[in-house]
Amino acid sequence: MRLHQPRTLDDVLARARINGDYTPGHRAASRRRITDQLLELRWINALTVSAGTPSGPAPDMLLHEQAEEELRAVSQGVIHQDDAARCIARFETARDPGGALAFTCLLMLADREEGAQFWHQYAASGGQAIGAVCLYLMHVRRGEWRDARYWAKQVEALEDELCQYALVSTPGSGGVEVRLALPVAAAVVPEDAVREALEDLDVDQVDGLGTILQPSAELARQLNDLVTADR
Repeated sequence: MRLHQPRTLDDVLARARINGDYTPGHRAASRRRITDQLLELRWINALTVSAGTPSGPAPDMLLHEQAEEELRAVSQGVIHQDDAARCIARFETARDPGGALAFTCLLMLADREEGAQFWHQYAASGGQAIGAVCLYLMHVRRGEWRDARYWAKQVEALEDELCQYALVSTPGSGGVEVRLALPVAAAVVPEDAVREALEDLDVDQVDGLGTILQPSAELARQLNDLVTADR
């Protein structure tokens, strides 16, 4: 049997036409999806282009590597704050977002991500802008662009909160662009020592989230010893 070959552009378009009901609502939804995808691509491109700026990492560093490096630098900066150990020590009774932030930065340095995202969200919801920054970096590192863009917007919303490292949020393509001016020579606590300090933490089961590690007064004492020895 000989197949019919389209002879004109109209023939091609006629064969490509979608059968069935296709309402203006469908067209509007398609436009929104395409617009969102284009904005996301522009946002990713803006991130990639800015990765080689003079104040940033080397141009040949991949975006997820840059995010990993910045996340660890931010985490080191947080645990070296003067009140980090005190915030963790009183967290059991006060549930201070600052204590949650310091604790989850320890988890990140020890590569213990179970519960880390939960505590970062807890800190960010309590007004800690650095918590939102860490979530932004976590999602960039994983290539989860929509989640990263969401937390970039939260950083912008919290930019009036006290935030070290001269955090700057400026309008970018399809959202906001997050830039960090990290300390050039920050003190560093050895990550092996952080892992050792976290070995005996208690855990709680949280519905829908599984096992969540909990900070303790003993951990606060160990953090204080580590930071003091590092100075």
